[in-house]
Amino acid sequence: MKCAMQAADYGFADVLTMTFPTAKALEQQREATFEGVVRLIDRTKATGRLREDFASQDLVLIFMANAGVVNATGSAAPDAWRRVVALILQSLEAPARGPLPDLPDDAALYQAMRRTGQPCTPPDPEAAT
Repeated sequence: MKCAMQAADYGFADVLTMTFPTAKALEQQREATFEGVVRLIDRTKATGRLREDFASQDLVLIFMANAGVVNATGSAAPDAWRRVVALILQSLEAPARGPLPDLPDDAALYQAMRRTGQPCTPPDPEAAT
């Protein structure tokens, strides 16, 4: 549903993957939605259909990835996001087929949400060693 909204409205795509610290009402609504999503994730894991190592932060990463696909394909391939989302959803089904890399910490993810829509700075290769 949210991925379809991202595809239909580029402005929504930006809002979905960004945070607005000065917009208190928007941030409160985002927090309430996030809490509902966490409950949904927990219930889905309890059914055995969602891989156990899925975390709420993964959803933010999925929305960011979808926004990138939507922005990159635009009107040239307006439904490409559907395939990407289907691939992602199928990869989340239990049983897991292998471990996932570590999640970014919450502070790093928050910083990424604040930067969405701005030019990307390549990672420092020295920091990876």
